[in-house]
Amino acid sequence: MIAAQASTETPSTIHFRGRIALMGMRVSRAVAEVVRSDPARVSDPFRGLYLDEATATGLLRMSRAPLAADPEEAEGVERLDKTARCAEADGHECRLLSVTRRFALTPLDADVLLLALLPDIDARYERLYGFLHDDISVRRASIGLLLDLCGRAASDGEARARFAPGASLSACGLVEMESGDGPFLRRTLRVPDRVTAHLLGDDALDVDLTGLLDVRPAPAAGSGGELARRLGEAIGKGATSVYVHGAPGSPLTDVALQSLDRAGYGVVRLDAEAALSRPDPYRMGAAAGREAVLRGAGVVAGPLQETADAGVRALLAGLTRSGRVPAVLTGPRPWDARWGAETPLTAEVLAMTFAEREPLWRTAFAEVAGGPPDMTDLHSYRLDPGALRRVAVVAARQAALAAEPVTATHVREAVRATAANGLARLTRRVGPAVGWDDLVIDPPVLTQLRELCARARHRDTVLNHWRMRPGGGRGRSVTALFSGDSGTGKTFAAEVLAGDLGVDLYVVNLATVVDKYVGETEKNLQRIFDEADVLDAVLLFDEADALFGKRSDVADARDRYANIETAFLLQRMESFDGLAILTTNLPENLDQAFTRRLDAEVRFAPPDQQRRRALWERSLRPPLPTFGDLGLDTLSEKFALTGGSIAACALAAAYRAAEARRPVTRDDLVYAVRAEYHKLGRLMLDEDFVVH
Repeated sequence: MIAAQASTETPSTIHFRGRIALMGMRVSRAVAEVVRSDPARVSDPFRGLYLDEATATGLLRMSRAPLAADPEEAEGVERLDKTARCAEADGHECRLLSVTRRFALTPLDADVLLLALLPDIDARYERLYGFLHDDISVRRASIGLLLDLCGRAASDGEARARFAPGASLSACGLVEMESGDGPFLRRTLRVPDRVTAHLLGDDALDVDLTGLLDVRPAPAAGSGGELARRLGEAIGKGATSVYVHGAPGSPLTDVALQSLDRAGYGVVRLDAEAALSRPDPYRMGAAAGREAVLRGAGVVAGPLQETADAGVRALLAGLTRSGRVPAVLTGPRPWDARWGAETPLTAEVLAMTFAEREPLWRTAFAEVAGGPPDMTDLHSYRLDPGALRRVAVVAARQAALAAEPVTATHVREAVRATAANGLARLTRRVGPAVGWDDLVIDPPVLTQLRELCARARHRDTVLNHWRMRPGGGRGRSVTALFSGDSGTGKTFAAEVLAGDLGVDLYVVNLATVVDKYVGETEKNLQRIFDEADVLDAVLLFDEADALFGKRSDVADARDRYANIETAFLLQRMESFDGLAILTTNLPENLDQAFTRRLDAEVRFAPPDQQRRRALWERSLRPPLPTFGDLGLDTLSEKFALTGGSIAACALAAAYRAAEARRPVTRDDLVYAVRAEYHKLGRLMLDEDFVVH
């Protein structure tokens, strides 16, 4: 009933339409057989809508054999398949043959697939199937009808097994059961629209997979190395499930892409995080797995997050249900047994060193901007190759908008835009705007800060290349405690360090981190450390004793969970890879286990008279307008203020002068100092505020 189209069509389309035409002829033979053996079905317009005694008796007596095989049809199938195989040898694609091979379909499976597909190709078959069912409401092929059309008896156990949920057709998602709760033989089958479209030559993604699946992933950047080669060999030998994990900055995706490429597969990438946000992760995984097999590809799926165990289990079950798609899974943590009954082949991917990242930076910027900025400004960002390429694109766009070459500033802005979302939600970013010249502190303290900066700058050389911290799971962190009275410059010094290292300073916001629910504080801190690992940012825990307090004896549940929180911080600080600074006014309140892990402890003392004089000068420098002698010598001698208080006094004096529309005078400063003393609760006589 369906004729093949003109020879201008592709070999794939000619082969598919030819096979469909042969299935149509088989249905025609079945209709003719029914008309011959049961003429009353044709003459009675209400046949199928009622059942009388005579019809029931006839049904009991009737014993009709399944449709007999047709030698001419068999010859036609053989001829079409032979022509299609020749076309494949010449480099043409024949999709029906490809689907048959990739999904390991038997000849019976292939016939069932095409027969179930007929109503979606030609609407006339809806009515013909209704006629063959003797029920006009059944417009798709039932299992019983399909067995009959394929020449198999309803009692043929081997044939019935091809319709089981675990058989190729159902497990691979090539057919779906529409009425799964009725009698087995009356259950109807449909072919998903995506499978029909693929066989007709359409490569558009299933609508459900929009935003989840990338069928043209960026080529791997060559950072997989020996591990990708070995994993590729394992996949080629039959390993269908592989899990690679590693710390932030590890080239997980590139290793996964290259391993599938080396095994001879194309690649589709599944955004596991987005798939887990959908209502039915199992269905998303099954659709992605079917899409991969249709394309002759493997799947790279990730990242798998440990906070969604049930969702991950469902997603992976759907992805691997057919057993036909090699899947390389990625995630930041080792494999969790709760994700699946079977443990895949696992491998850890190490983070790249700057020497390994440098050529990737150069390649990425060469493609989008003609060349990279100064590479010394890029050593601190521990980005994986995919994130690195995205940063290069964003930086090039920002530079083009400003009509200037790409600089380190554009790179920092691009990194913040693409890789700092978690930090932005839980911390406050401070873009360093001060330098060493702005820091007025004792020379020994300044020396300690410069040594701390040197530690952060050269830790890749010392810890990685010279291997000065082997084993123990220790990260490459540099941690320091800044202690001293409020206003002595602890936060200011942290900003100076960040500016000298060319990175941002992120101040941890206790209001958004600490949560009343058990375990949520640890999760928030985990997100902060993970994001900071990637950016190599400076993390500042202001008033650190609120988080890093001493553990106590357990008297009730609150003590227990408080101790757990402190223990988590101890462990995470140990494996951190960035620069963490803790500031406190009460260092004696910190847990001793933290102080043991510190690389430096810097004590900030209140400034002496000479440094107070320098702080007043820096706080009142141009373009702030001043008038007359400000009496800075007397102010620095009489009033023992910290740097923070001096800056606050200068600001208050500036506002007072602005309100009066004049420059800052000595009286403004004295007024501000009096207010500051009152705020600090210090008592002085009125005559003490007389400044000459």
